[in-house]
Amino acid sequence: MGSNLLLELQGVAKSFRSADGAPLRVLDNINFSLAEGEIVALLGKSGSGKSTLLRIMAGLLEADAGKAAYRGHSINGPALGVAMVFQSFALFPWLTVQQNVELGLEAQGVSAARREQRADAMLELIGLAGFGGALPRELSGGMRQRVGIARALVTNPDVLLMDEAFSALDVLTGETLRDDILELWGSRKIPTKGILIVSHNIEEAVMMADRIVILSSSPGRIRSEIQIDLARPRSADATEVRALIDEVYGLMTLRQPQGAPAGGVAAQHPGYRLPDTNVSHMAGVVDLLAGAPFNGHADLPQLAEKAELPDEVLFPAYEALGLLGLAHVEKGDIALTPLGRRYAGAEQTLRQEIFGQQLLMHVALAARIREKLEQEATGRLPEKPFLELLEEFLKADEAKHVLEVAIEWGRYGEVYEYDFHTGLLKLPDQE
Repeated sequence: MGSNLLLELQGVAKSFRSADGAPLRVLDNINFSLAEGEIVALLGKSGSGKSTLLRIMAGLLEADAGKAAYRGHSINGPALGVAMVFQSFALFPWLTVQQNVELGLEAQGVSAARREQRADAMLELIGLAGFGGALPRELSGGMRQRVGIARALVTNPDVLLMDEAFSALDVLTGETLRDDILELWGSRKIPTKGILIVSHNIEEAVMMADRIVILSSSPGRIRSEIQIDLARPRSADATEVRALIDEVYGLMTLRQPQGAPAGGVAAQHPGYRLPDTNVSHMAGVVDLLAGAPFNGHADLPQLAEKAELPDEVLFPAYEALGLLGLAHVEKGDIALTPLGRRYAGAEQTLRQEIFGQQLLMHVALAARIREKLEQEATGRLPEKPFLELLEEFLKADEAKHVLEVAIEWGRYGEVYEYDFHTGLLKLPDQE
């Protein structure tokens, strides 16, 4: 391992157990390194194992196979030189800002006087001077995340891991905090030598990173890497930046060999992880795409700007439209198919009919639910057997969520109904 490498992963794999005890592979054969002086962004769709990978690097999870090392030493628990910032702020509500920031130092055995001195200095550096005595509930979301960042940085880590650190904030607050982190990094006001950020926001990744790593899904594998040789600070409107954003969009929407082409072949497997999107988001994308100025075909970054929705909301909608044969996504562009154009111009009843037909044709889980209901004399079945089927391939919480998505899509397409009080699925004509 090179002397300038902070983190190195070799052949790392991780599995979790399904409800029946079978292993579910989340990460597979990950080879990655973070060098001194680097900011690396990690991108990937839901199910790509981004957060799991970060927790392995932080020593919060143990890999099942391969090697994870910090400065050449195996990671066998939390590493003193690695700190992590979480999406959910993760502050103790009963502790003051000062006490929250001092937690890591206290765990390291730093004296009370020295803890107070270092926490005060870090709060001032991060823009929270004078707020040490406040409780988290008295702060805005942006200020609470600053507390989380201060708590991580006060331990003087070599490596800062940021798991969706800006996604819970409004756009302006997130951009301000991101710029502040880059200013601290660029001016060397913090001793951190490497930063790894997990993000859903492509523009954020391009604005911050020296390198972007893209993971495939189910299981997560490194699919692409992009080196960025642009000086910071970067302008989001610069031609070079826009070109990189387009390139990353293209890679993020690139069809995987084992994935689904338009028309949804991969979804013919009942354990397929359906995109985490709802009908309103899908319909919104179709309507926006069908109207001016796009007229059925758009560059994804431009569509995202027009939609004023984050990438983590739009990407599942794009995938779902592709699965259902309503849109075609390739190389950073999206276009309505002929059927998608028909859907866009249809009245609500016809929209539901088209959606239901495509759902039965391209999503095996929905087709199986409908088939089993038709075979049942009462036209009713409990959700449990379908949940158990999904748990053969997915973790329990993921299986539950996928079934919820399938139920919402099926209800909209009038393929089946669902009674939320009894947990019964039933044919649409069953009152």
